[in-house]
Amino acid sequence: MEKWNHMSNDFILLGLFPPNQTGLLLLFLIILVFFLLSLMDLMCISTTIPKMAFNFLSDQKGISFLFFFLTMSGSEGLILAFMAYDQYMAICHPLHYPDCMSNRMCVKMIIGSWTAGSINSLAHTVYALHIPYCRSRAIDHFFCDDPAMLSLACMDTWVHKYMVFLSTTLFLLLPFLRITASYGWVLFAVYHMHSKEGRKKAFTTCSTHLTVVIFYYAPFVYTYLRPKNLHSPADDKILAVFYTMLTPMLNPIIYSLKNKEVLEAMTRVFGIFSSLKE
Repeated sequence: MEKWNHMSNDFILLGLFPPNQTGLLLLFLIILVFFLLSLMDLMCISTTIPKMAFNFLSDQKGISFLFFFLTMSGSEGLILAFMAYDQYMAICHPLHYPDCMSNRMCVKMIIGSWTAGSINSLAHTVYALHIPYCRSRAIDHFFCDDPAMLSLACMDTWVHKYMVFLSTTLFLLLPFLRITASYGWVLFAVYHMHSKEGRKKAFTTCSTHLTVVIFYYAPFVYTYLRPKNLHSPADDKILAVFYTMLTPMLNPIIYSLKNKEVLEAMTRVFGIFSSLKE
Protein backbone atom coordinates (compact mmCIF):
# COMPACT_ATOMS: atom_id res chain seq x y z
CA MET A 1 0.00 0.00 0.00
CA GLU A 2 2.84 2.38 0.86
CA LYS A 3 4.55 1.52 -2.43
CA TRP A 4 1.40 2.43 -4.31
CA ASN A 5 1.06 5.62 -2.31
CA HIS A 6 4.53 6.84 -3.31
CA MET A 7 4.48 5.75 -6.94
CA SER A 8 0.99 6.69 -8.11
CA ASN A 9 -1.51 9.51 -7.81
CA ASP A 10 -4.48 7.23 -8.51
CA PHE A 11 -6.92 6.15 -5.84
CA ILE A 12 -7.43 2.44 -5.23
CA LEU A 13 -10.39 0.62 -3.67
CA LEU A 14 -9.74 -2.04 -1.03
CA GLY A 15 -13.02 -3.74 -1.93
CA LEU A 16 -15.77 -5.55 -0.03
CA PHE A 17 -14.79 -9.23 -0.19
CA PRO A 18 -11.55 -11.01 0.83
CA PRO A 19 -9.38 -12.14 -2.15
CA ASN A 20 -10.04 -15.88 -1.72
CA GLN A 21 -12.52 -18.59 -2.74
CA THR A 22 -15.17 -17.32 -0.33
CA GLY A 23 -14.88 -13.84 -1.78
CA LEU A 24 -15.19 -15.25 -5.30
CA LEU A 25 -18.38 -17.14 -4.36
CA LEU A 26 -19.91 -14.01 -2.80
CA LEU A 27 -18.95 -12.05 -5.91
CA PHE A 28 -20.77 -14.49 -8.19
CA LEU A 29 -23.87 -14.22 -5.98
CA ILE A 30 -23.77 -10.44 -6.27
CA ILE A 31 -23.35 -10.65 -10.06
CA LEU A 32 -26.42 -12.94 -10.16
CA VAL A 33 -28.37 -10.29 -8.26
CA PHE A 34 -27.18 -7.74 -10.81
CA PHE A 35 -29.10 -9.46 -13.59
CA LEU A 36 -32.43 -9.65 -11.70
CA LEU A 37 -33.27 -5.91 -11.61
CA SER A 38 -35.59 -3.33 -13.15
CA LEU A 39 -34.27 -0.47 -15.29
CA MET A 40 -34.03 2.26 -12.62
CA ASP A 41 -32.50 -0.12 -10.12
CA LEU A 42 -30.25 -1.57 -12.81
CA MET A 43 -28.91 1.90 -13.60
CA CYS A 44 -28.27 2.55 -9.91
CA ILE A 45 -26.54 -0.75 -9.24
CA SER A 46 -24.51 -0.48 -12.47
CA THR A 47 -22.49 2.30 -10.87
CA THR A 48 -21.06 -0.07 -8.24
CA ILE A 49 -21.20 -3.81 -8.97
CA PRO A 50 -19.50 -4.01 -12.41
CA LYS A 51 -16.53 -1.97 -11.14
CA MET A 52 -16.37 -3.97 -7.92
CA ALA A 53 -16.34 -7.22 -9.90
CA PHE A 54 -13.65 -5.92 -12.28
CA ASN A 55 -11.46 -4.80 -9.38
CA PHE A 56 -11.83 -8.16 -7.62
CA LEU A 57 -10.97 -10.22 -10.71
CA SER A 58 -8.08 -8.05 -11.90
CA ASP A 59 -4.98 -6.41 -10.48
CA GLN A 60 -6.41 -2.97 -11.15
CA LYS A 61 -8.21 -1.29 -8.25
CA GLY A 62 -9.23 2.03 -9.79
CA ILE A 63 -12.19 4.00 -8.51
CA SER A 64 -15.63 4.07 -10.10
CA PHE A 65 -17.46 7.17 -11.31
CA LEU A 66 -18.59 9.17 -8.27
CA PHE A 67 -20.91 11.41 -10.31
CA PHE A 68 -23.22 8.64 -11.57
CA PHE A 69 -23.75 6.98 -8.18
CA LEU A 70 -24.65 10.28 -6.51
CA THR A 71 -26.98 11.18 -9.38
CA MET A 72 -28.84 7.87 -9.21
CA SER A 73 -29.16 7.81 -5.42
CA GLY A 74 -30.32 11.43 -5.18
CA SER A 75 -32.82 11.05 -8.01
CA GLU A 76 -34.30 7.86 -6.59
CA GLY A 77 -34.77 9.50 -3.19
CA LEU A 78 -36.90 12.23 -4.77
CA ILE A 79 -38.80 9.81 -7.01
CA LEU A 80 -39.81 7.70 -3.98
CA ALA A 81 -41.22 10.87 -2.39
CA PHE A 82 -43.21 11.65 -5.55
CA MET A 83 -44.53 8.09 -5.59
CA ALA A 84 -45.81 8.57 -2.03
CA TYR A 85 -47.51 11.80 -3.12
CA ASP A 86 -49.08 9.87 -6.00
CA GLN A 87 -50.53 7.31 -3.56
CA TYR A 88 -51.77 10.13 -1.33
CA MET A 89 -53.61 11.86 -4.18
CA ALA A 90 -55.05 8.59 -5.53
CA ILE A 91 -56.52 7.51 -2.18
CA CYS A 92 -57.27 10.77 -0.36
CA HIS A 93 -58.26 12.97 -3.31
CA PRO A 94 -59.36 10.63 -6.14
CA LEU A 95 -61.46 13.31 -7.88
CA HIS A 96 -58.46 15.65 -8.18
CA TYR A 97 -56.02 12.91 -9.11
CA PRO A 98 -56.35 13.14 -12.94
CA ASP A 99 -55.57 16.88 -12.84
CA CYS A 100 -52.84 16.86 -10.19
CA MET A 101 -51.07 13.73 -11.45
CA SER A 102 -51.43 14.12 -15.20
CA ASN A 103 -48.85 12.69 -17.60
CA ARG A 104 -47.35 16.15 -18.00
CA MET A 105 -46.96 16.57 -14.24
CA CYS A 106 -45.37 13.11 -13.91
CA VAL A 107 -42.83 13.99 -16.62
CA LYS A 108 -42.01 17.22 -14.78
CA MET A 109 -41.48 15.29 -11.54
CA ILE A 110 -39.14 12.82 -13.22
CA ILE A 111 -37.16 15.54 -15.02
CA GLY A 112 -36.99 17.58 -11.81
CA SER A 113 -35.70 14.59 -9.84
CA TRP A 114 -32.98 13.82 -12.37
CA THR A 115 -31.98 17.48 -12.70
CA ALA A 116 -31.75 18.01 -8.94
CA GLY A 117 -29.82 14.75 -8.52
CA SER A 118 -27.38 15.73 -11.28
CA ILE A 119 -26.75 19.21 -9.85
CA ASN A 120 -26.16 17.79 -6.38
CA SER A 121 -23.84 15.12 -7.75
CA LEU A 122 -21.90 17.62 -9.85
CA ALA A 123 -21.26 19.84 -6.82
CA HIS A 124 -19.89 16.94 -4.75
CA THR A 125 -17.82 15.55 -7.63
CA VAL A 126 -16.21 18.90 -8.50
CA TYR A 127 -15.35 19.53 -4.86
CA ALA A 128 -13.89 16.04 -4.37
CA LEU A 129 -11.67 16.33 -7.45
CA HIS A 130 -10.29 19.78 -6.61
CA ILE A 131 -8.90 19.30 -3.11
CA PRO A 132 -5.40 18.01 -2.27
CA TYR A 133 -4.85 14.44 -1.07
CA CYS A 134 -1.64 13.66 0.76
CA ARG A 135 -2.44 10.46 2.66
CA SER A 136 -2.73 6.88 1.44
CA ARG A 137 -4.63 6.58 -1.82
CA ALA A 138 -6.33 3.35 -0.74
CA ILE A 139 -10.08 3.91 -0.13
CA ASP A 140 -11.40 1.34 2.34
CA HIS A 141 -14.64 0.77 0.41
CA PHE A 142 -15.92 -1.20 -2.60
CA PHE A 143 -17.09 1.86 -4.56
CA CYS A 144 -16.14 5.52 -4.70
CA ASP A 145 -18.11 6.74 -1.71
CA ASP A 146 -17.76 10.48 -1.19
CA PRO A 147 -17.06 10.53 2.59
CA ALA A 148 -14.66 7.59 2.37
CA MET A 149 -12.67 9.33 -0.35
CA LEU A 150 -12.55 12.72 1.36
CA SER A 151 -11.35 11.18 4.62
CA LEU A 152 -7.99 10.90 2.84
CA ALA A 153 -7.74 14.66 2.20
CA CYS A 154 -4.92 16.60 3.84
CA MET A 155 -7.01 19.70 4.43
CA ASP A 156 -9.99 20.58 6.58
CA THR A 157 -13.09 19.43 4.67
CA TRP A 158 -15.64 21.35 6.73
CA VAL A 159 -17.22 22.61 3.49
CA HIS A 160 -17.84 19.03 2.44
CA LYS A 161 -19.38 18.17 5.81
CA TYR A 162 -21.94 20.94 5.36
CA MET A 163 -22.53 19.82 1.77
CA VAL A 164 -23.21 16.26 2.92
CA PHE A 165 -25.54 17.48 5.65
CA LEU A 166 -27.43 19.71 3.20
CA SER A 167 -27.68 16.98 0.54
CA THR A 168 -28.79 14.37 3.05
CA THR A 169 -31.44 16.74 4.36
CA LEU A 170 -32.76 17.71 0.91
CA PHE A 171 -32.59 14.30 -0.77
CA LEU A 172 -33.20 11.93 2.14
CA LEU A 173 -34.56 13.47 5.32
CA LEU A 174 -37.15 15.87 3.85
CA PRO A 175 -38.43 13.33 1.27
CA PHE A 176 -38.69 10.74 4.05
CA LEU A 177 -40.72 13.17 6.20
CA ARG A 178 -42.88 13.91 3.16
CA ILE A 179 -43.45 10.18 2.63
CA THR A 180 -44.28 9.70 6.31
CA ALA A 181 -46.81 12.54 6.23
CA SER A 182 -48.37 11.27 2.98
CA TYR A 183 -48.84 7.77 4.30
CA GLY A 184 -50.11 9.09 7.60
CA TRP A 185 -53.01 10.70 5.73
CA VAL A 186 -53.38 7.63 3.52
CA LEU A 187 -53.67 5.27 6.47
CA PHE A 188 -56.16 7.61 8.11
CA ALA A 189 -58.28 7.61 4.94
CA VAL A 190 -57.99 3.84 4.50
CA TYR A 191 -59.05 3.23 8.08
CA HIS A 192 -62.32 5.07 7.41
CA MET A 193 -63.09 3.22 4.17
CA HIS A 194 -66.37 1.30 4.17
CA SER A 195 -65.26 -1.23 1.56
CA LYS A 196 -63.25 -4.12 2.97
CA GLU A 197 -61.85 -4.91 -0.47
CA GLY A 198 -60.84 -1.27 -0.93
CA ARG A 199 -59.01 -1.23 2.41
CA LYS A 200 -57.18 -4.44 1.54
CA LYS A 201 -56.10 -3.13 -1.86
CA ALA A 202 -54.94 0.20 -0.42
CA PHE A 203 -52.99 -1.46 2.39
CA THR A 204 -51.29 -3.81 -0.09
CA THR A 205 -50.26 -0.95 -2.38
CA CYS A 206 -49.00 1.23 0.46
CA SER A 207 -47.17 -1.56 2.29
CA THR A 208 -45.07 -2.46 -0.75
CA HIS A 209 -43.94 1.11 -1.25
CA LEU A 210 -43.27 1.64 2.46
CA THR A 211 -41.11 -1.49 2.51
CA VAL A 212 -38.99 -0.14 -0.34
CA VAL A 213 -38.76 3.26 1.36
CA ILE A 214 -37.53 1.80 4.66
CA PHE A 215 -34.94 -0.42 2.95
CA TYR A 216 -33.67 2.54 0.94
CA TYR A 217 -33.74 5.46 3.37
CA ALA A 218 -32.78 3.85 6.69
CA PRO A 219 -29.20 2.77 5.76
CA PHE A 220 -28.60 6.00 3.84
CA VAL A 221 -29.70 8.29 6.67
CA TYR A 222 -27.85 6.27 9.30
CA THR A 223 -24.67 6.32 7.19
CA TYR A 224 -24.56 10.02 6.40
CA LEU A 225 -26.16 11.63 9.46
CA ARG A 226 -24.59 9.75 12.35
CA PRO A 227 -21.61 11.39 14.16
CA LYS A 228 -18.13 10.87 12.72
CA ASN A 229 -16.87 9.10 15.86
CA LEU A 230 -19.45 6.34 15.27
CA HIS A 231 -18.20 5.64 11.73
CA SER A 232 -16.04 2.64 10.87
CA PRO A 233 -15.06 1.35 7.39
CA ALA A 234 -16.49 -2.09 8.11
CA ASP A 235 -19.88 -0.75 9.24
CA ASP A 236 -20.04 1.70 6.32
CA LYS A 237 -19.45 -1.10 3.81
CA ILE A 238 -22.10 -3.32 5.39
CA LEU A 239 -24.65 -0.50 5.33
CA ALA A 240 -23.68 0.36 1.74
CA VAL A 241 -24.54 -3.20 0.69
CA PHE A 242 -28.17 -2.44 1.59
CA TYR A 243 -28.64 0.67 -0.55
CA THR A 244 -26.34 -0.31 -3.43
CA MET A 245 -27.22 -4.03 -3.82
CA LEU A 246 -30.03 -5.42 -1.66
CA THR A 247 -32.53 -2.59 -2.12
CA PRO A 248 -32.22 -2.49 -5.94
CA MET A 249 -32.59 -6.29 -5.94
CA LEU A 250 -35.66 -6.31 -3.69
CA ASN A 251 -37.49 -3.41 -5.34
CA PRO A 252 -38.71 -5.36 -8.42
CA ILE A 253 -39.61 -8.35 -6.24
CA ILE A 254 -41.56 -6.28 -3.71
CA TYR A 255 -43.47 -4.35 -6.38
CA SER A 256 -44.19 -7.56 -8.30
CA LEU A 257 -45.74 -9.30 -5.29
CA LYS A 258 -48.75 -6.97 -5.40
CA ASN A 259 -49.44 -8.02 -8.99
CA LYS A 260 -52.13 -10.69 -9.16
CA GLU A 261 -50.72 -12.32 -12.31
CA VAL A 262 -47.23 -12.54 -10.77
CA LEU A 263 -48.60 -14.17 -7.61
CA GLU A 264 -50.56 -16.71 -9.68
CA ALA A 265 -47.45 -17.52 -11.74
CA MET A 266 -45.37 -18.00 -8.56
CA THR A 267 -48.05 -20.29 -7.15
CA ARG A 268 -47.94 -22.41 -10.30
CA VAL A 269 -44.13 -22.59 -10.23
CA PHE A 270 -44.04 -23.61 -6.56
CA GLY A 271 -46.76 -26.17 -7.30
CA ILE A 272 -44.63 -27.71 -10.05
CA PHE A 273 -41.61 -27.93 -7.74
CA SER A 274 -43.73 -29.53 -5.01
CA SER A 275 -45.05 -32.17 -7.41
CA LEU A 276 -41.52 -32.95 -8.64
CA LYS A 277 -40.32 -33.53 -5.07
CA GLU A 278 -43.17 -35.96 -4.46
